[in-house]
Amino acid sequence: MNTVIIDGLSFALPLFIMAIGGIYSEKSGITNLAIEGLQGFGAFTGALAAILVADWFAGNSAMPFYIAMLFAVIGGTLFSLIHALLCIRFKANMVISGVVINILAMALTSFLTKQINATVFGAASDKFVLGVSNRITVPGISRIPVLGAVFTNMYPFEIVIVAVSLGAWFVMYKTRFGMHLRACGDNPHAVDAAGIKVGKVRLAAVMVSGALSGLGGICFAYSISANFSGNIYVGYGYLAIAAMIFGNWKILPTLGACLLFGFARSGGYRIVQIMEMPSSYQDLVMILPYVLTLLLLVFFSKHNRAPRALGEIYDKGSR
Repeated sequence: MNTVIIDGLSFALPLFIMAIGGIYSEKSGITNLAIEGLQGFGAFTGALAAILVADWFAGNSAMPFYIAMLFAVIGGTLFSLIHALLCIRFKANMVISGVVINILAMALTSFLTKQINATVFGAASDKFVLGVSNRITVPGISRIPVLGAVFTNMYPFEIVIVAVSLGAWFVMYKTRFGMHLRACGDNPHAVDAAGIKVGKVRLAAVMVSGALSGLGGICFAYSISANFSGNIYVGYGYLAIAAMIFGNWKILPTLGACLLFGFARSGGYRIVQIMEMPSSYQDLVMILPYVLTLLLLVFFSKHNRAPRALGEIYDKGSR
């Protein structure tokens, strides 16, 4: 049971922070299918920064990891500007823009990884090897049955994600900016009439989406993958979008969806181990969150209430 909880949280929390990024973007009215690409590009920039500074620190230092997280946030933010430019400035179709950005990120990071490895490190490789982040256990509380598993063998990024998600919740629901952002997704013309620039609010929301997606991407690179490569693009971004939709574009219900996906994945792996099934079945277990997503959307999608202006190009002159 403890293993299911520990592994489930390490998968669910990066997924959750990416889903929060999607909520910020879509609550402002900008459809964001680019989360997969944003997390991949963020992971690429973070991994590159980590391997460039690795020689500056001792072998057991955690500094490259934290530097990687910082640059992943920066990389995801900058890459999200493409989506913002296309959707806000040039009024492009938001769905097409998101799909194109996903494809661009996959191709661009694969090309750059190979070129940097060849020219800078003199190695013919298509990945940046990072290793797995160190884990921490909270003394005392970790001994509590069941609940203690939450505080056992935690990745440091889990603490960071919890702190960032609390801040994101506060900004969304307790600040004036959050109110403006939510209003832009429901009635952008009213926001404009109040003297608030809809384009600037939506730009900030998309940048937040990029930052949080990049953070989620580097967390996956330091845990599940232990490196950056094209394998980072395996649908985590789309799973985060599904969790966001299942959570009805609300942060707390979305957390529940991500935990459900995470525990389904870790529980499946545990069942394979207990039943001593061939290792090939572990690959099959990876589809459990996606199968669960389909089932949940089939039964609960009719209750979803998306922001009313989601996906609509805002034209000030159309009032």
